[in-house]
Amino acid sequence: MKEILDFLAALEANNNKEWFDKNRKTYQNMRQQFLQITDLLIHEIHAFDPEIPFQDSKKCVFRIFRDLRFSKDKRPYKNNFGAFIARDGRKGGSPGYYFHIQPGASFIGGGLFMPDAPKLKAIRNDIYNNPEEFLEIIEEADFKKDFKLFDGDKLKTAPKGFPKDFEHIVLLRYKSFSPLMEITDEQLLSTDIFELIIRSFKTIIPLNHYLNYVIDHNLK
Repeated sequence: MKEILDFLAALEANNNKEWFDKNRKTYQNMRQQFLQITDLLIHEIHAFDPEIPFQDSKKCVFRIFRDLRFSKDKRPYKNNFGAFIARDGRKGGSPGYYFHIQPGASFIGGGLFMPDAPKLKAIRNDIYNNPEEFLEIIEEADFKKDFKLFDGDKLKTAPKGFPKDFEHIVLLRYKSFSPLMEITDEQLLSTDIFELIIRSFKTIIPLNHYLNYVIDHNLK
């Protein structure tokens, strides 16, 4: 982990093609290390969540090259490694488990980040009609202690089609159902980091299964 962190810190300080080309071999070595970590996580996740199949780790790991087409930020490379492990890979649109390494900003996450409109509507409808089930998941002791739902894209008011006076309207304002748990560099470099990741992923299982159920039973 330390070698990966050191490389990413150097990349953050030298985010340009010339430096990257000179250090491409190091990048390839670090990416291979991260792929091996992802392989380990895939096997561990499958052991407690059989809905996640064995799969090629390359289908789970995100590219380090940034999409600059619509961005004012023209830095060509991401300063992180991330892997999203789901039943149909990172591009399949299913809930899953996410691990993110970035100097000073690493985190463990999962769920469903920015689902498409039909999936989002299905989830909102289910929460509206049966809020107790969703509340039981996110208010479970370990989940509530360790995670918070990503709210960077949260609506400021009620989504269209739902009454503003709904008792749990705050839940319907989410556009992502993605729990996050920040981890420090010290935690990342500790000897029990994999135990922490797996324990945290196990806490996310009920949310992932709930989201999969809602999507599978409403969008067929």
